[in-house]
Amino acid sequence: MRQLKLSKALTLMEAGPVVLVTTHEGHKNNIMTVSWTMVLDFTPVFAIATGKWNHSFAALRKNRECVIAIPTVDLLDKVVGIGTCSGADTDKFARFKLTPVRGKVVRSPLIKECLANIECKVIDIVKRHNIVVLKPVAACINTARNEKRTVHAVGDGTFIVDGRKIDRRKMMASRIPHGV
Repeated sequence: MRQLKLSKALTLMEAGPVVLVTTHEGHKNNIMTVSWTMVLDFTPVFAIATGKWNHSFAALRKNRECVIAIPTVDLLDKVVGIGTCSGADTDKFARFKLTPVRGKVVRSPLIKECLANIECKVIDIVKRHNIVVLKPVAACINTARNEKRTVHAVGDGTFIVDGRKIDRRKMMASRIPHGV
């Protein structure tokens, strides 16, 4: 085996899909790209890692809500573009030609072009690690989307695209929570 620098260890662990997180502040919507996501519980409870360096963080703290929008591989250039500019001086919906859609529960907008959108309430912020814990309150999937493959950040500017789905539901039946 070849030794790996510890600074590159994150490229082995970053597994969740890259997501877009929308917020709403006053009359302004914003989007940020997040590649550090976690499923914390089957109930479900999710978490994202972000902090004061992101313009959207103040809206997350103040309004305690957001939408996790899950883009597909055909949106990758927009996803990267969103992550490399600031909502402080950019209307990201306009610049990247994305359509905000009113949610059922939260004021933060869904993104029409995404495969799925999960409306969330902030239930905790772990300041030491910049982790925002989220409780989903509504979710929808865009059945009109032909592209279903999501992307996963490696952490070094490269991405992995989902591939073939392998079904082991029967083998795992005793471990899958009811309704999943």
